[in-house]
Amino acid sequence: MKKFIQTIRDIWKIEELRNKLILTLGFMAVYRFMAQVSLPGIDTTQLTAATNTQGGLLGIINAFTGGAFSRASIMALGVMPYISASIVVQLMGIAVPYLQKLDKDGESGRNKKTQITRWLTILITLVQGPAYIANMSRVGVPESAFTMGHGGLFFVSALILLMTGSVFAMWLGEKITDKGIGNGISLLIMVGIIARFPGSFMNEFTSKLSAGQGALIMILLELVVWFMVIMASVYLVTAVRRVTVQYAKRSVIGAIKTVGSARDYIPLRLNSAGVMPIIFAQALMFVPGLLAQSENETVKSIGIQFGNMFGLSYNILFALLIIIFSYFYTAITIPTNKMADDLKRGNGFIPGVKPGHATAELLDTILSRITFPGSIFLALLAVLPAIVGQFGVQQNWALFYGGTSLIIMVGVAIDTIQQINAYLLNHHYDGLMKTSTGRRTK
Repeated sequence: MKKFIQTIRDIWKIEELRNKLILTLGFMAVYRFMAQVSLPGIDTTQLTAATNTQGGLLGIINAFTGGAFSRASIMALGVMPYISASIVVQLMGIAVPYLQKLDKDGESGRNKKTQITRWLTILITLVQGPAYIANMSRVGVPESAFTMGHGGLFFVSALILLMTGSVFAMWLGEKITDKGIGNGISLLIMVGIIARFPGSFMNEFTSKLSAGQGALIMILLELVVWFMVIMASVYLVTAVRRVTVQYAKRSVIGAIKTVGSARDYIPLRLNSAGVMPIIFAQALMFVPGLLAQSENETVKSIGIQFGNMFGLSYNILFALLIIIFSYFYTAITIPTNKMADDLKRGNGFIPGVKPGHATAELLDTILSRITFPGSIFLALLAVLPAIVGQFGVQQNWALFYGGTSLIIMVGVAIDTIQQINAYLLNHHYDGLMKTSTGRRTK
């Protein structure tokens, strides 16, 4: 504890780091404040609980926006259009030669891709905005809450404000990335998820107290299990398979000496796809909810059976989709052929393996083998909320035991801590994650 307090003091001593942290916290506070502002024409006193946004794609959006989605806030769409645009640009980069060329153009290419992503964000908002306005009753907004009705005036004003809110959230995220600490978009998502944590825990705590004896022991047991799940998530996010790489000897031009060979490694992550398989799977699991509204009894029964996110059928199919999408997303985002070519151009090679095609095949084989346990681990974490829900844990609190929310929080926290740690080590202070070998300055 003493070392932790000293580390906080060290962080405060570094002026640049202190200013970045203050700026980051300030922007996140602005985002949370804006998320509380409802659209004009909505009576906030009549808003009901969003019972239809507990699971599926709507649940993800509501969690990412910190409940703003179900409160009809001007930040209801939040950074989701930007995330969608980023995913589309990333996937199109595999097939569109122009985007592939931008990847090779360095900083100028990245700036052009950023501009494309921004414009695509606005286009996606033009699609998601009207869909949200037309289906506000499905996310817990009753008819009595519409003080202006559903006329054209409300539609136009709401659409303009939703677009403005999404663009503003995108701007905040980019400013945090440029001027603050951590990835701005990810931090905005994380702060939205954390905003729902106190209420969910207090509801669970109150529920257990009202249940009778042994409530405190049950709460303590739940917290212990939750902590263990967090540790497992940390392992999933940070685990890598190191592939040894040897660099050949090379002569220095204009010098007599020869630079000796060096040994390095390629870190292949156990879960290279991150949370994307869960997001893709959740998007497909939104289909059963649509089937449940069918007039055909057979189709309706299938939709109901696979539409319950805490049901057995839903979670079996959900886990299988996550495993499939883990392989799919890893295959399209980890270019083993390009890695092999880069190694060959840099006079690097894997010991015992020929450079070029053989190296690419080996990397692809290793990646396929480690993706299997990683995808199973990810699937188990994704369905864990349903498992703990069978032991009497409330749904809102159970959602923090796994799935997209927990993995995002863990990943963003680790990334932010690593950036802070880098600042501390550069200034010869002990880092947050491990002790520095440098000497502490006074």
